[in-house]
Amino acid sequence: MLPCPEHNLIPYETAPLPSGPWLVFAPHADDETFGLGGSLLKAADEGIATQVVVVTDGAMGGDADGLVNRRREEVERAGELLGLRGLSCWSEPDRGLALDAERRQRFAAAIRELRPASVFFPGPLEIHPDHRATGMLAWAALQSLDAGEPKPAALSYEITALNPINRLIDITAQMKRKHEVMAVYVSQNSQNSYPDYVTSLNRSRSFSLSPEVIYAEGLYRYSEEQLRRPLPDVVQAIIAGYFAPAPEP
Repeated sequence: MLPCPEHNLIPYETAPLPSGPWLVFAPHADDETFGLGGSLLKAADEGIATQVVVVTDGAMGGDADGLVNRRREEVERAGELLGLRGLSCWSEPDRGLALDAERRQRFAAAIRELRPASVFFPGPLEIHPDHRATGMLAWAALQSLDAGEPKPAALSYEITALNPINRLIDITAQMKRKHEVMAVYVSQNSQNSYPDYVTSLNRSRSFSLSPEVIYAEGLYRYSEEQLRRPLPDVVQAIIAGYFAPAPEP
């Protein structure tokens, strides 16, 4: 028995952008840019309407005076550069995002109000608890939609950690502008070298692609069948794929 080949685990070709309009749930002001900045810029270039919801107030992201207001100003400026059609800041408590019915209903209400074709949320293997909580709340909100309601595509994106992916978006042409948007987040870049880490992640995601693709952002698009199941079960099944045998010749 041989283990499955690489193309079962990672794309070897880039994918077109998901259908618009988009709704992106970002745990903090900056995650939309670090995680999806290139794709958001590309979407604006292609005329796709994009909306971002910044879920928490970001109060724990440093000790500067007036940090919450400063981070809101930064994301508003970033939103202009990204060409967003809409931006909302909910001000849930940083590192205190509860996995409860009230928050799930708030996520679901945003989906119903904005009627996106594609909903984006952080990948399930992110390290920061707010990243994982945002993903779990978005997943529960999507599952809560009634049978007769429009069902947007569900996609997770990477912010600070490698996650399962089955789509790669070529952002080579957008990378220079993504750097310009990342530079807006002075409050966060003074805490850590986030643009360097993000650039490394985007560079690493071109590994399986053709040489002209230098930078890519990874997404995982979930099937309708997966979305009917609990998220932990879906993630465990994806990980189990790494141990699956190669198909018989």
